[in-house]
Amino acid sequence: MAKSNKKSKKKLIIFGSIGLLVAIFIIITLIGSGKEEIVLVQTEKVEKRNITQTVTATGNIDPEFKVIITPEVTGEIINLPVKEGDKVKKGDLLIQIKGDQYQAQKDRLEANLKGSEATLKIREAELNKLSLEFDRAKELHSKGLASDSEFETAQSNYESAKASYEQAQANVLQSKAQLREVLETLYKTTIYAPMAGTVTQLNVQLGDRVLGSGFSQGTNIMTVSNLSSMQAVVDVDENDVVLVSIGDTATIKVDAFGDREFRGMVTEIGNSAQSSGLGTQEQVVNFEVKINFFDLDDNLRPGMSCNADIQTETVENVISVPIQSVTTRENVKIPGKDMKDSTKNENKDKNEMNMDNKGPTEVVFIVNDGKAKVVPVKTGISDDNYLEIKEGLEGGESVVSGSYRAISRELEDGSKVRVDNKRKGFENEQIVNN
Repeated sequence: MAKSNKKSKKKLIIFGSIGLLVAIFIIITLIGSGKEEIVLVQTEKVEKRNITQTVTATGNIDPEFKVIITPEVTGEIINLPVKEGDKVKKGDLLIQIKGDQYQAQKDRLEANLKGSEATLKIREAELNKLSLEFDRAKELHSKGLASDSEFETAQSNYESAKASYEQAQANVLQSKAQLREVLETLYKTTIYAPMAGTVTQLNVQLGDRVLGSGFSQGTNIMTVSNLSSMQAVVDVDENDVVLVSIGDTATIKVDAFGDREFRGMVTEIGNSAQSSGLGTQEQVVNFEVKINFFDLDDNLRPGMSCNADIQTETVENVISVPIQSVTTRENVKIPGKDMKDSTKNENKDKNEMNMDNKGPTEVVFIVNDGKAKVVPVKTGISDDNYLEIKEGLEGGESVVSGSYRAISRELEDGSKVRVDNKRKGFENEQIVNN
């Protein structure tokens, strides 16, 4: 009997303990569900700043003025007095191509010209003689002293001699033209520097055979560049090129010079696109933009890689917020501007949102009395850190600047927040307020 009572008491204690635990769990759950979620945020004061909008692009250093030397005649290089890196003056000899065949043509055509000129003199003498005979026959015929047959013979001989003379004249002109042509070709076997500069690229050596044509580009022999006037040639994305204008200033960083910055100005914007990866997902469309340097360094070399930040627009003393503070939300209510019906709205706060905007709207969250308030804004230009606010804020408000998750997802109009500006770059947390 005693054993049975002990067992019953033991069961009672076990079941009672289980029931107590269940009750405690239910109470904790009920209390927990009644606690309010608070979002941990960072804030920054809305202030007026100067904002400069920039477009970033990459490219290479290139001389503003350069000439690629290509021959117009074909032949072997027999004289090459320059090497890469040499400085040359305008008119200096750069290259000489073997021109024996053109010299032979010149000699032959000079001989042909002399023969044509000699023939012309013979035809001229014959024409003068027959011209006199024709004049006499015409005079005698008019007086009836010469027959029609004699007159016609004299006239025919004169006209034939005249035609032969004109043919000889044409032959002389043709020989002179052929000689000028071969002389021009012979002249092209020697190439002189078209401007003062530096030989920045040399692609041939003495004894090489080069190809030339008057109708197409021949062998690329060398490049002469003016290194006293350099420019950055950068590729600007099609979405950004519309922001760039002639005269915009730029900051240029050349990889070989580390953190040193050069200043420059946009002087040319390409009109035709340069596409890469056409027809693929990696397709990129860029436009070539040229930026002239204000300050040069003697160590700048063509082909060096560079990055350019082009300052496209600057606004001064404007309301601004951190870039990350602005997000978009759907179905945001816009503050009512016209409160015409005073009876209907007599119990409404003037700042209450009373107009629905069903599309995506740019907004910021400001903190007031521990709560987040959504404020629709109209934005302008931005720099790397701040965004211009044209409408919606007046300055001095505490705008939420972090974290990204809080701004983009978790905050709603009226959400309770706790500000912790000591933490930098944290992930948003939710805490429970007892």
